[in-house]
Amino acid sequence: MMNSRPLRLLTPLATTLYNLLLLFIVYQLARVVYLLVNYSYFEQGLTTSHLMEMLAGGLVFDTSAILVTNIPYIVLMLLPWHGKETRPYRLLCRWFYLIVNGLALAVNLCDAVYFRYTMRRTTTTIFSEFSNEGNLGFIFLTETLRHAYLLVLFALIMWALYKLYRDTTLRKGDFRWWHYSLATLLSLVALAPFVVAGIRGGFTTAVRPITISNANQYANRPVEAALVLNTPFSLYRTIGKAVFVVPEYYSDPQELKSIYNPEHYPNDSTVHDTTFTKKNVVVLIVESFGREYIGALNRSLDQGHYQGYTPCVDSLISKSITFTHSYCNGRKSIDGMPSILSSIPMFVEPFFLTPASMNHVSGIASLLADEGYQTAFFHGAQRGSMGFMAFARSTGFQEYYGREDYDADKRFGGDDDFDGMWAIWDEPFLQYYATKMSEMKEPFMTAVFTASSHHPYVIPQQYEQVYPEEGIIIHKCIRYTDMAIGKFFQKVSKEPWFKNTIFVLTSDHTNLSDHEYYQTDLGGFCSPIIIYEPGREPEMQDKIAQQIDILPTVMGMLNYDKPYFAFGIDLLNTPAEDTWAVNYMNGIYQYVKHEHVLQFDGQKSIGLYALSDSLMKDNLMSEGRGKKLEGRGERLEVRSQMERELKAIIQQYMERMTEDRLRIKN
Repeated sequence: MMNSRPLRLLTPLATTLYNLLLLFIVYQLARVVYLLVNYSYFEQGLTTSHLMEMLAGGLVFDTSAILVTNIPYIVLMLLPWHGKETRPYRLLCRWFYLIVNGLALAVNLCDAVYFRYTMRRTTTTIFSEFSNEGNLGFIFLTETLRHAYLLVLFALIMWALYKLYRDTTLRKGDFRWWHYSLATLLSLVALAPFVVAGIRGGFTTAVRPITISNANQYANRPVEAALVLNTPFSLYRTIGKAVFVVPEYYSDPQELKSIYNPEHYPNDSTVHDTTFTKKNVVVLIVESFGREYIGALNRSLDQGHYQGYTPCVDSLISKSITFTHSYCNGRKSIDGMPSILSSIPMFVEPFFLTPASMNHVSGIASLLADEGYQTAFFHGAQRGSMGFMAFARSTGFQEYYGREDYDADKRFGGDDDFDGMWAIWDEPFLQYYATKMSEMKEPFMTAVFTASSHHPYVIPQQYEQVYPEEGIIIHKCIRYTDMAIGKFFQKVSKEPWFKNTIFVLTSDHTNLSDHEYYQTDLGGFCSPIIIYEPGREPEMQDKIAQQIDILPTVMGMLNYDKPYFAFGIDLLNTPAEDTWAVNYMNGIYQYVKHEHVLQFDGQKSIGLYALSDSLMKDNLMSEGRGKKLEGRGERLEVRSQMERELKAIIQQYMERMTEDRLRIKN
């Protein structure tokens, strides 16, 4: 490589840098794969220049990840010890390099598949999320076979990395030991500040170590931040980090409270009849049952020819209260439970994977249990799955019925009804749910979490011909679960407690999509919120609804007469112009109100869209792109008002999480 002996002493440094540079190519290849696998989510507004901007921005995060994961390799290569220039030591360095970076490549490629479920890069909370699951090996094997092309690609890239890897090729006769030790020591010392700067994201002291949210400076939309990032970076940057940091938007507590207050009092309601009505409350949380799949909620799209997969739920909607705009507050199952049952949205990370989950938390179950209700939670998976049992118990559910309880009930099919991976099939488990409720003492409050419309997207064998493959792989599962919901309502409608019950149906989150409208930053959060109260006039209300509104809305329907805590609002007793929704993705808060969608990174707004702009193509903050200036003052006023309100929501959330103030002491 180098002819002069002094220069040859720099061979370890040159070889190390060469091998590290190879990794930048590997990371960018993985990023291109990430883009191609999920192209429909990124194609909007994707120009060549913007793609180059994101790829260039990705180098910042790749540098950090590569250096963090390869610090031991760098030290091994530049260790100032002349005795390491042997074949066994070189093999040790090579295989350490290949194994560590092979794992990094593997998690990047795996995350390309997982993205469509979360719309973000995976963080360390995934280990807590699935800590109680015993079937992850089977899931991983299934997905590996389903995406075998990624396995082939992984093997090809690793083969190329093996072939392109360079050894130092020095022999002991090429140097004096102290020359070698001095040269490698100086190389290590010289490289150290560059490693530190690369990990931090810059040299100057004014540069704070980069975090996941920094990816948004290279993205036009929050979803694009996932493309800029890499998964090893997202994993190591979230190890042991403080999740909730209180911002100081408002120094005056009274001002903060006047803008937004999650404490609800009886006089908040406009209802004249304040007599507490002890109706039963039944909440159905349907796995992955996004708004996209429901024909009755999409009649205005595709000139009324929208393809739906839910005839039973469509029929239910014709008798229910629904909303023109309705959203989930997170993208995972563990986000759905706190949002729906305790009115706690997902900000930054799933609530019950954070230390704040140890706070004192209320919910529909605890509020009603205090009023003499019998409460129970149902989930057809094994006890402990997803942490649902722990959360249910902490929020006031007196009983928990899971797979083991279903198996023990001889009236049903036992483990023959297990889907082989997650839980009891929806059809038999919802029948079990209906039966158990009929054995409960009124008034009761129950919730069920279904499981069948979930990866790996299979249905019972006897229904494979009834609901064949169509559209995308989840559609047959949606049809099956819809049928199970229809049979559930057929059964409970014959029960004496039926007419004295409020039913709420929603999804935990959205899932696979084949419509452009539902692949936008906001569209990925579109979930149904259906309120069915037998005997009540059905209505599609022109309002903005979200999962965290379910608790206060139910409390309002019952004329609950005590103070309670909820981040959401009572939809049925709030004027349409005061309804709103909020969610969080890739470091960006999205706030829906005033007929607009605001995107805010915690410090400044980065996007403002008209709610009627369903494909989110026209960022009203981007004045330099041929946009007319009419209405600019009005947009600034809307943006200012939305920022003011959103900041208050964020600060209330963060303060109460860190101070354990998620309940009102009556």
